[in-house]
Amino acid sequence: MSKFEEKISKRIGKTIFDHKMIENNDKILIGASGGKDSFLLLYDLYRRAKVIPVKYEIIVAHIVSDFADDSYLPGLESLFKEYGVEYKIIRLAIDGRLKEGKKLNCYWCSMQRRIELMKLAKSLGCSKLALGHNLDDVVETFLMNLFNKSEIATMLPVMKYKKFDLTIIRPLADIKEKDIERFAKEKSYQNLGQICPLSALNQRKSIKKIIDDLSKTNPNIRENIANSTKNINLDYILN
Repeated sequence: MSKFEEKISKRIGKTIFDHKMIENNDKILIGASGGKDSFLLLYDLYRRAKVIPVKYEIIVAHIVSDFADDSYLPGLESLFKEYGVEYKIIRLAIDGRLKEGKKLNCYWCSMQRRIELMKLAKSLGCSKLALGHNLDDVVETFLMNLFNKSEIATMLPVMKYKKFDLTIIRPLADIKEKDIERFAKEKSYQNLGQICPLSALNQRKSIKKIIDDLSKTNPNIRENIANSTKNINLDYILN
């Protein structure tokens, strides 16, 4: 294990510990897109299960959408087999769910995927659903909610869904995207997921550009925005 990998592992471990994400006898479904984030998530939770005293089981699930090419799938399945983990492939007809007159958008699509993952997790008797959202995702979501919904909200590291009797965990919530990219490069990992034909229109990309521009004068901008969600001064908030 390189020093950089050790640093990443410790940071993920701290996030898991601080938020009590993993408990003894947990059965965790990992939502794996095939991208670098879910690769790190699978790599870490698989390795961690072998070295920590807390005993837990992992299952991996991947969703294949009907509007993008799936030629990558054999490579992704080979990765799952290499780890020796149980995995499920879900084929999801996104277009068929879209109501007449409505346009496909990233938020709606991601919610359809998440609902399917939660349904699968419940059917498999899983207690947790692990998603690969990173620090950049948390910050971008915060700004998107601020700009578009006039609300202060973001992705939580741990979120309970009573409807599905399931807890969503995000072990990578404190890991920056650039660190995940470096990790993937060190492991010679190439993206094994679907490329969405609408990705160029993704609003998250424009938010990412704003943050990138701000980080040129303030390198800690991502951490500062993320930390601000935990450091709210109610004396200076309108109510």
